[in-house]
Amino acid sequence: MSKKKIPQTDSIQELADFCDTHDLTDFDDQLEEVKEQVFERKNSVNVPLESKEVEAVKKIAKSKGVESADLIREWIQEKISTS
Repeated sequence: MSKKKIPQTDSIQELADFCDTHDLTDFDDQLEEVKEQVFERKNSVNVPLESKEVEAVKKIAKSKGVESADLIREWIQEKISTS
């Protein structure tokens, strides 16, 4: 019987599902230390908003079928491109 292997994938969800259902100590021989950065961290800016503003953003985002952060990012990109 062959031993199960860690999936070779770039899918974070697939790896998370695997880790949720397996004990990684059973795969010590397949693990390797990674010294370089694997995931790029995005910069963020905290913008204080009034409750009514937050609710308005959420409402607009929901009507467009997008996340609030994505909508705000879109607005910022539009403003930058027209400046």
